Amino acid sequence: MATELANNIRQVADMLKEAERVCCMTGAGVSAESGVATFRGHGGLWEGRRPEEVASPEAFHADPEDVWRFYFWRRKKLAECKPNPGHYALARLEGMIPSFTLVTQNVDDLHRVAGSERIIELHGNVWINRCTGGHPSDEPPCPDTRVTPDDVLDEIPHCPKCGAMMRPGVVWFGEMLPSDEFAAAVTAARDCQVMLVAGTSAVVHPAASIATWAADTGAAIVEINPEAPPLSSAADYCLTGPSGEILPAIVEAMSAASA
Repeated sequence: MATELANNIRQVADMLKEAERVCCMTGAGVSAESGVATFRGHGGLWEGRRPEEVASPEAFHADPEDVWRFYFWRRKKLAECKPNPGHYALARLEGMIPSFTLVTQNVDDLHRVAGSERIIELHGNVWINRCTGGHPSDEPPCPDTRVTPDDVLDEIPHCPKCGAMMRPGVVWFGEMLPSDEFAAAVTAARDCQVMLVAGTSAVVHPAASIATWAADTGAAIVEINPEAPPLSSAADYCLTGPSGEILPAIVEAMSAASA
């Protein structure tokens, strides 16, 4: 590891050890190191189609079977993926910092599998089935259903309460982020002393605004990416390298300083 990077990792580790409130935002780059397809950039296609063509309310309304076929395929692929050292390092950080909030744009559930508990999923979770019937104001609303890789993956689910077809519990193209989760993410960002940004270019709004709000309230911004993305000019530290290497190195530096 280059001397400058090693020194920056030690400085970030020292800063985190002193911090009481830390927020971390993760994106597709963290999961890509586990083999999760990103569907962005070169080769980001499914059966020759862009994800927008099968991951939108319009697509579901027109052909729900085709949309579910895409998500059955995604679930089967995700079932083959495991958390990487970056996921496990963030779970360890949660136990080392008094108030640690993990905000993720990923839908694969790998953070939870790795042991993280305080997670805000901005884009939902691919392992959740959500009822399409009823009305959002219904009390009580139809419950979400969580499935696992061991469940049947190729049978369109129906709501156990009302019988309506269910949909994947993710945010599709053209949909708003869930208001409660977004509000919680904004609160965590504005309240934190250190903001970690890992595996995301942080250029897709409104999620991209979260790091900016943290900076505006005085938080130190630490960016972790294999390549320097646009946010780097605003980051206090830019640690260039895979999150699966940088995050464990930070945690080990923190542990060593405590020994």
